[in-house]
Amino acid sequence: MTYPSKKPLKQKVTTFDEFAQMADYSFMDHLNVDPDADTDGKNYQPRQVFSGHFVPVKPTPLGAPEYISHSSTFFNELGLSNELILEENFRLVFTGDLSAARAPMRSVGWATGYALSIYGTEYTQQCPFGTGNGYGDGRAISVFEAVINGQRWEMQLKGGGQTPYCRSADGRAVLRSSIREFLAQEHMHALSVPTSRSFTLYVSKSETVTRPWYSEGSRSTDPDILIENPVAISTRVAPSFLRVGQLELFARRVRNNAHKNAPRELRMIVEHLIEREYKDDIDQTLPFITQIIELATVSRKRLTSLVANWIRVGYCQGNFNSDNCAAGGHTLDYGPFGFCEIFDTEFQPWTGGGQHFSFFNQPTAAEANYHMFWTALRPLLVEEPEALERLDQVRRSFAEEMESQIHSMWASKLGITEYQPKLFKQLFELMSRSEVDYTIFFRELSHIPDNISALKKSFYVKTSQAVDDQWVSWLKSWHELLMDRDLSEISMKMKLTNPKYTWREWLVVPAYQQAMQGDYTLVKELQEVLNYPYNEQSIEIEDKYYRLKPKQFYNAGGVSHYSCSS
Repeated sequence: MTYPSKKPLKQKVTTFDEFAQMADYSFMDHLNVDPDADTDGKNYQPRQVFSGHFVPVKPTPLGAPEYISHSSTFFNELGLSNELILEENFRLVFTGDLSAARAPMRSVGWATGYALSIYGTEYTQQCPFGTGNGYGDGRAISVFEAVINGQRWEMQLKGGGQTPYCRSADGRAVLRSSIREFLAQEHMHALSVPTSRSFTLYVSKSETVTRPWYSEGSRSTDPDILIENPVAISTRVAPSFLRVGQLELFARRVRNNAHKNAPRELRMIVEHLIEREYKDDIDQTLPFITQIIELATVSRKRLTSLVANWIRVGYCQGNFNSDNCAAGGHTLDYGPFGFCEIFDTEFQPWTGGGQHFSFFNQPTAAEANYHMFWTALRPLLVEEPEALERLDQVRRSFAEEMESQIHSMWASKLGITEYQPKLFKQLFELMSRSEVDYTIFFRELSHIPDNISALKKSFYVKTSQAVDDQWVSWLKSWHELLMDRDLSEISMKMKLTNPKYTWREWLVVPAYQQAMQGDYTLVKELQEVLNYPYNEQSIEIEDKYYRLKPKQFYNAGGVSHYSCSS
């Protein structure tokens, strides 16, 4: 299955009418609509969805929307002029009012169902019907698809209102979580980590929702108050929003003989995944069974590389279930995520995540998700025993591939040619004992210091002479591995591996707090700083953003940890 690509853009798109002409809806055109859905898109009531790949949904427009920001970087990459932001129809569409759509755009969006598995165990009780047929996009509605410069992009409103999968919720996102996702996606892209992208961000000046959160100064694990939050809509963009959980859903329907078209719908969603996410890696003229083996192989490499990159930059997904695992191998769903500051292999910002989703356990969580991906592909090869064995071998090699990616990542962080187990075992022990700041430590190490004085800038505790002596010994061992090499070149490469600026929740909180009062200055400042994480920036920026976490934010609810993101 291949979809026609539109001609590359020759000049920037400056008007909404030009933008509308780029519309190209592969998901709705080539996959099956839920046969029980109303075609007008007013499918808002929670209900079971038994078949089909999507439900047509009209977003719920944001009341009295106000512009906060957009990613000018991403606009430029897409060939879109910043002038588009000023167009009324553009604003209406990306605040949920599709009455402003112009042909060939459509006035109806779509939401998708998916399954949920946690560490390789499928769950259905999160669905209000206890069957898993009501679980899916509860507040995410895709509204636009286009091929731009040869790349297909899907644009999705986060907080766009109710869908059949909303499980009796309001389908809205609050300003706090919208700002976090908006900033984090572009930060991750700037860090060279595959991710969904940020497009636009709007807030309602008339609509609020009540959510549980933490009172000021709270040290509670769980939120201790209810607060009124402004409602917001952020638009996120990706080649697709296909998840491992979606493939699981269609494979489950096959296993359960849910309906006569179940095998065909599983094949269709896999073909669509290959076309949307893997067409540059997989020859679609090959037999389909060969494409499946290639899909398993390439997706394994992407997922293992992704998780290695997460650890490289200190990112912890927090809730890495299969429904939060993009089938295309990029970061998706910035809910209870966080970035490690004080080094801790068990760092976990989400109070409901436990150790199984903690910082250094992400490779294991990734393997569990890949297991479900593999499981979903197997029904397509049941009549091909030789191909099935090849697929199973790809699965069995996941841990080896993951280890290779992780080892390569650690070697690059230290500027050495290959992973040294003993050196890293000693390093992790010293990092833990000295309570180093993960980002500052590796950035300072990128200068290849001769002694530990520079590294102490990253220490949260005063170390003993004995620990200092161990650091001196470790530095000596590391320097020996760099001998006879160009240290300036090594340092340069290390600085492109180890960022200087990172996400620090205690610096993001004031931005969304001020935004709730209508002041977006800090949001835009953070955009600028986080979009250039490897660069040396001004002295003022360095003094503000390149420093240790103040003690008053230790164990602070909503800063060091959070139980929800809504």
